Amino acid sequence: MPADSTWLVAVDRTVCLGTGVCASVFPQHFVITEGKSRPRAGESLPHEELLDAVDLCPMGAITVTDRATGTAVVPDD
Repeated sequence: MPADSTWLVAVDRTVCLGTGVCASVFPQHFVITEGKSRPRAGESLPHEELLDAVDLCPMGAITVTDRATGTAVVPDD
């Protein structure tokens, strides 16, 4: 991922269980409000912790896409 890449981050709050795993892994980017996760900002520079939060989400509620290309960074399936 180029250094100037920007990722778009979204949480599907209809799927999120509000376990807080994402917020505990990457509290700078995720917060729990009204019992569900949400990103603090809709965009992020690439971060390994963000990928970890996505991987650890038990419901797969977090998606990350490359802003420039619109392709999924994660989940990549």
